[in-house]
Amino acid sequence: MSSTESPSAPAASVLPRVAPVRVGDGERLRTVGLPGVTLSVRYRPPVREDLPRALYVHGLGGSSQNWSDLMAELDGVVAGEAIDLPGFGDSPPPDDGDYSVTGHARAVIRYLDASGHGTVHLFGNSLGGAVTTRVAAVRPDLVRTLTLISPALPELR
Repeated sequence: MSSTESPSAPAASVLPRVAPVRVGDGERLRTVGLPGVTLSVRYRPPVREDLPRALYVHGLGGSSQNWSDLMAELDGVVAGEAIDLPGFGDSPPPDDGDYSVTGHARAVIRYLDASGHGTVHLFGNSLGGAVTTRVAAVRPDLVRTLTLISPALPELR
């Protein structure tokens, strides 16, 4: 026993229960391994294969689950996927520990390049708005449209 433990402390600690990831009706989850990052992706199987693709990026402290309601509303209009940014939701931290907007944009770009979907309708909220703006700026070939919801963008001087 170490000097910092109480004599009445149990020999083995009990870990708190973690709630299972909530998956809405019609949603599925998958894990995608990419160089330097592993992403959890929430998606709705497309009702038709010819639908344009949409990718949703959550805000600071959020997760892909933030987009469940909108993905359900747009079902049949777009084939929607929402990612958990590295270190958020069910995605583990990035290998390089880079949580910057640029680091997250790099992860989104890696995912879009690997998905082979071509251009996507890109949605971003808060931090996700800053990330998707960076993606659109450096890789406009990946973005069909950009929709920002309360984006966390720095004041321009």
